[in-house]
Amino acid sequence: MTESTLRLAAFFGVFAVLAVWEALAPRRDRNQTRRQRWSTNLGLSVLNTLVLRVAFPAAAVGAALWAAQNGWGLFNQLAAPAWLAIVSSILVLDLAVYGQHRLSHAVPWLWRLHRLHHFDLDVDVTTAGRFHPLEILLSMLWKIAVVAALGAPPVAVLAFEILLSATAMFSHAQIALPPAVDRSLRIVLVTPDMHRVHHSIHRDETDSNYGTLVSTWDRLFRSYRAQPRDGHETMVLGIEGYRSPGALSFTGLLLGPFRRDQAGTSAS
Repeated sequence: MTESTLRLAAFFGVFAVLAVWEALAPRRDRNQTRRQRWSTNLGLSVLNTLVLRVAFPAAAVGAALWAAQNGWGLFNQLAAPAWLAIVSSILVLDLAVYGQHRLSHAVPWLWRLHRLHHFDLDVDVTTAGRFHPLEILLSMLWKIAVVAALGAPPVAVLAFEILLSATAMFSHAQIALPPAVDRSLRIVLVTPDMHRVHHSIHRDETDSNYGTLVSTWDRLFRSYRAQPRDGHETMVLGIEGYRSPGALSFTGLLLGPFRRDQAGTSAS
């Protein structure tokens, strides 16, 4: 099985399970119908995939193969056990994504790109792919740099990319876990209830719970918030001032970072 086939199979498998779960037992009442939101969110996902394929045909896994062939990076210089290199690489890459995410809330011009992700008035499995193409390109450049510096094994990078996609869909899913299960899982992993706080309309809650795969980084760097102040069923999602149909349209989202405005220029 090729890398692309494996990643696509994992993506569609996880997506299908979560989409059915959301339909049968949603966590919250929806503000918009699936038809209204999914065409935009899935359209952005497809556009971003095409942009990445054109700009970085080999992407992060290709960078790992190149580093291995040329002896670049930490783990290509050390005689570390394979399991240690793989586990360490996955954790360091997740930390790098956490750091990038946190920076995208702190730096105004990065926030102008990233806030598109937060404009969503509902959060579900499709929100995981709702990003501006320029942010996706910057994110891939960052991952490639980290992979090359780390000398991450190609299998670790492939595993991380699959885990990142799956956990991003899971953490955005509009599903309810039993409280005991949620408490147990979020000791290590980012759960839907934990990440939903990050999409709150309240600025202090938006600037919390940045993690995607493990919850460790939010706890370690003091960005963890257990629950939203308004409760999961009644909390308002999105960003104040960006709730009109024009701002939330496909074209509006793509052009939004380049328009002069006063609202939402920084999340900090």
